[in-house]
Amino acid sequence: MTQTNARPAAKRRGLPGLIDNVRQHPVLYIMALPVILYFIVFHYAPMYGLVIAFKNYVPARGIMGSKWVGLSQFSKFFSDMYFFRLIRNTLVINLKLLLFGFPVPIVFAILLSEMRRQAFKRTVQTITYMPHFISAVVVCGIFLDFTKSNGIITWVVSLFGGEKIDLMTRAENFQTIFVGMNVWQEFGWDSIIYFAALSAIDPTMYEAAMIDGASRFKRILHITLPSLLPTITILLVLRIGNMMSLGWERIVLMYNPLIYETSDVISSYVYRRGLVEFNYSYSAAVGMFNSVCNVALLTIANFASRKLTSSSLW
Repeated sequence: MTQTNARPAAKRRGLPGLIDNVRQHPVLYIMALPVILYFIVFHYAPMYGLVIAFKNYVPARGIMGSKWVGLSQFSKFFSDMYFFRLIRNTLVINLKLLLFGFPVPIVFAILLSEMRRQAFKRTVQTITYMPHFISAVVVCGIFLDFTKSNGIITWVVSLFGGEKIDLMTRAENFQTIFVGMNVWQEFGWDSIIYFAALSAIDPTMYEAAMIDGASRFKRILHITLPSLLPTITILLVLRIGNMMSLGWERIVLMYNPLIYETSDVISSYVYRRGLVEFNYSYSAAVGMFNSVCNVALLTIANFASRKLTSSSLW
């Protein structure tokens, strides 16, 4: 009697392994092709233009014809009188968005998933998704009107003893209004991924907990939250990787010179110096510094997540 030891063939790595994977799952790669092309055309190909951060770029001379100045653009930014203000505002606003904006979709998804009336649940989901699709111009315009001296937000503030003035003329009000606007517009849309994660939880786990006498709160604490933890961890790592980024569109639409002290961030500064003042090399250097900081934060957050939990991006 002969005995044969059948071992599965070792998977090939690198390019040969990728080719084998494409042959095994051709439809999946065809579906992913538009996304891959999007990133190549709009994200990787334009990286060639980063070289202007090391040059004194003059459009008439082109990228290669412009004078090479090395790290002088970065040195100019580090010695800029607004450097620490930009870093402070960017980090503080992102920390507030992380503190107040990140937990809201999680809590909302858990609370809504506990509702038994499906019609009510679908209606609430639809209503909370809608603000995400409203143009930033419209949303910012609404909040600017609401914070004027005769606006509804100003009226509510006055009921609690505040002054009935244009709130957007006071620097100390900007970050609170901006964070509140972002949380209101995005929490419904951000909750979608948590609803998807909740739908993947085995219902028999809840049934077993109910048989054991666990209350609804204990079921959330011991079943729902642990099941959501991998999703929360990954999204938190991604969020930390963007701590130095804020979209310039909403900032530029809402700020004014009176509140630059608390509203001017790196992205709005890049917009002002690059597209308004046409200082392309300097703005490219600032943007590159911002991207390098984000990569560093993402790497640190992913390393910490891998050490503390079993979830990480790589």
